[in-house]
Amino acid sequence: MSDTEVETVESVSGTGVPIRGNDIDTDQIIPARFMKVITFDGLGEFAFFDQRFDDEDNEKDHPMNEERFRDASVMVVNANFGCGSSREHAPQALMRWGIDALIGESFAEIFAGNCLALGIPTVTADHETVAEIQEWVDANPDGNLDIDVADETVRYGDDETTVEVDEAQRRALVDGVWDTTALMQSNSGAVAETAAALPYIDD
Repeated sequence: MSDTEVETVESVSGTGVPIRGNDIDTDQIIPARFMKVITFDGLGEFAFFDQRFDDEDNEKDHPMNEERFRDASVMVVNANFGCGSSREHAPQALMRWGIDALIGESFAEIFAGNCLALGIPTVTADHETVAEIQEWVDANPDGNLDIDVADETVRYGDDETTVEVDEAQRRALVDGVWDTTALMQSNSGAVAETAAALPYIDD
């Protein structure tokens, strides 16, 4: 039996950062020129790089450049976030910047799948609800957003709202089956037993 533990993600809590705009694609999240890496280490500093810096590396007006949002771990976005190419570097960059969960109106399917592979929930709500949460985060940068993946709610301040979590994603996160590598390792004994019982597997 392996010592590897399968991690469940039933809830996420942290301060927020609002990223406004529809159809923010993966090239905006992590420009292609920063993808020439052997590992994903260090990608976080390049998240939204071209939106955060000009050609001379001077800071632009962007929430991720604001000191009040530097420690944020929940990103609040709008519609069709993560569209464009299917690069897994996009959620990797966000995770390495410090993002543990995203609340948005909608997410590109492949982007959401890549987030799930990292244990990052992508929960959705309607435009009015997301806009209200973004405004609250702007006014309360030190306030926590409490996302309950299992119960599909988000609490912020004195308010609680219902959100949607894709059912397959919700089950995977809550049951701890999102990390397939850890799942295989934790069940390595059973895998070995099954393999040993197969007539076409040599010792």
